[in-house]
Amino acid sequence: MDVDPRLYEQIAVNDNDIHNIVLSYLVHICFKETVESFIACTGMKQPSDHLQDMENRKRIYQFAIEGNALKAIELTEQLATNLLEKNKDLYFDLLSLHFVELVCSRKCTEALEFAQMKLTPFGKEQKYVEKLEDFMALLAYEEPEKSPMFHLLSLEYRQHVADSLNRAILAHANHPTYTAMERLIQQTTIVRQCLNQEHGKDGPPPFSLKAFLKS
Repeated sequence: MDVDPRLYEQIAVNDNDIHNIVLSYLVHICFKETVESFIACTGMKQPSDHLQDMENRKRIYQFAIEGNALKAIELTEQLATNLLEKNKDLYFDLLSLHFVELVCSRKCTEALEFAQMKLTPFGKEQKYVEKLEDFMALLAYEEPEKSPMFHLLSLEYRQHVADSLNRAILAHANHPTYTAMERLIQQTTIVRQCLNQEHGKDGPPPFSLKAFLKS
């Protein structure tokens, strides 16, 4: 059976720990103005080393989300030298965003030329072949949004690439790539999973954040 939520009340939680968890999340997602307001309200010390590049990361993230991948690449190379050179998977994903944007704009000739110049060199490695085939297949459809590869045109795909880029930039600067909140949820999930496997039906069920928030 699950842990009685009333037992949580017996565990003291330091306000500073909560503040640090919230601040970690706000810094990670580049909410600079909210970070400054939160610091002012709580009296916390401003993490200047994180704030310095927050605005740049926010701009890069927004460009990636909007499909302006070339600008995201340009700013990334300025902020984190050699990052994309060392991370070919991420570089491929960013280039693919630009290709998709050209396809969505019905600039098929330009898209094909871009693919031949920037994407096809990745085809020398087997792990990129299937991805390349999916992207190139978009050119065969008058309405690529209705193709079997429609997910490559979605906001979710751009979000995935933008999130990966943000984490990579943080790692390049020796900052945590996951927020404290994410790590807490990951740890809780693993602990509950181990307890469930160890004790079976007598142990707590696997952790569900949705169920926890409703409790």
